[in-house]
Amino acid sequence: MIYEITTLISITAAAALAWQYGRLRQENALWQSQSAQLQEALNQEHALRVEFQNKSEALQKEYHALERDYAVLHTRHEESARGFEEKIRLLDEAKTQMKLQFEQLAAQIFEQKAKTFDEAHAKGLDLLLKPFREQIAQFATQSKEQFIHDAKERQSLKDEIVRLKSMSERLSEDAINLTQALKGENKTQGNWGEIVLERILEESGLREGHEYELQSTLNDEEGKKYRPDVIVHLPQNKDIIIDSKVSLVAYDAFIRAENDEERAHALKQHLLSIHSHIKGLSSKRYEQLSGVKTLDFVLLFMPIEGAFLLALEQDNTFFKTAYEQNIVVVSPSTLLVTLRTIEHIWRSEYQERNAREIAASAEALYEKLVAFVEDMEKIGEQIGRTQKSYEAAMNKLSTGKGNLIRRAEGMRKLGLKPKKALPMSVTDTDEEEMLL
Repeated sequence: MIYEITTLISITAAAALAWQYGRLRQENALWQSQSAQLQEALNQEHALRVEFQNKSEALQKEYHALERDYAVLHTRHEESARGFEEKIRLLDEAKTQMKLQFEQLAAQIFEQKAKTFDEAHAKGLDLLLKPFREQIAQFATQSKEQFIHDAKERQSLKDEIVRLKSMSERLSEDAINLTQALKGENKTQGNWGEIVLERILEESGLREGHEYELQSTLNDEEGKKYRPDVIVHLPQNKDIIIDSKVSLVAYDAFIRAENDEERAHALKQHLLSIHSHIKGLSSKRYEQLSGVKTLDFVLLFMPIEGAFLLALEQDNTFFKTAYEQNIVVVSPSTLLVTLRTIEHIWRSEYQERNAREIAASAEALYEKLVAFVEDMEKIGEQIGRTQKSYEAAMNKLSTGKGNLIRRAEGMRKLGLKPKKALPMSVTDTDEEEMLL
């Protein structure tokens, strides 16, 4: 009996242990499942933290770049202002010196010749001085116009600094517009890209209809029409074409991907889309179209900085591949730097043109002054020759042995009774000579 009871207790204990063991295994499996889910959540949180940190660093770099651009523009503005003030001072000094020299020269000439000029000489001098006065007035007008132009340039530089500041303030607004554009179709993205491109053109300081054109129509040899987004003009009759029609649908899919597989697929499609657009853009051969004298390359504008950086990071050969096909890929920041460089080149070109015009006017003014002085010297020589001829004629008339005055007076003394007598100044001169 005791044995049976012992056996029953052993069986019951074994069953209890087996049940307890099974329950512990279930709890262990549940704990491992929860631990795996927790690890996955931690991995996702880490990935989000890394992504957030990368975006934060990119925004920080962009902010620092804007700060540097602002400092450069501010320094350039101060240097330009000092340069303009120095030019104005030199022009004023040159104008004052030329005016003083002219007044001294004119006063000297007038003082020497005033006693011998009659009304006809005065009228001739007025006609001679008229072109010179017109040249001086024209030079003064051009100097004033240059001063006004320089003032406008300084104001334009101030406006450019203000635009740079406002552009940094619109980053948040652009982020909202970017989100809405990425949700749309290719046409919506294309329109948004054109808007971003036009804004950058405005920020660059270039003027539509002067330094760049929008949506111009070009024809090839077969009459096929092309409408590039932007044609930027350069000095020396050259152009640069900008295209902004690259698709960013795959980049949108990459941003919205929920796992690594979807993200890898979207990244591959993003790179393929860019390479496809580069190939298609290269085949258009804009440099061979009539009506435009473009350089040998075209700028492919990607309106989203992140899409450009992602492609450059994942495929470091795509930029070189594009360049080998005469395509240069640019982002908003690099395009803005490029356009501002072009705007600076144009500004220098305009200043050089104004300087050449002022130099040409000054040269013409100097040549007119030389011609005026030469004419005045000729007039003085002619007056001198006339004076000598007058003195020689008067000598023959009233001085010297057997002169006409003496003979005429001799006949009057012999009994000639003329109605008029010779002037006393003439006869007195002859009598004085006789006494000598």
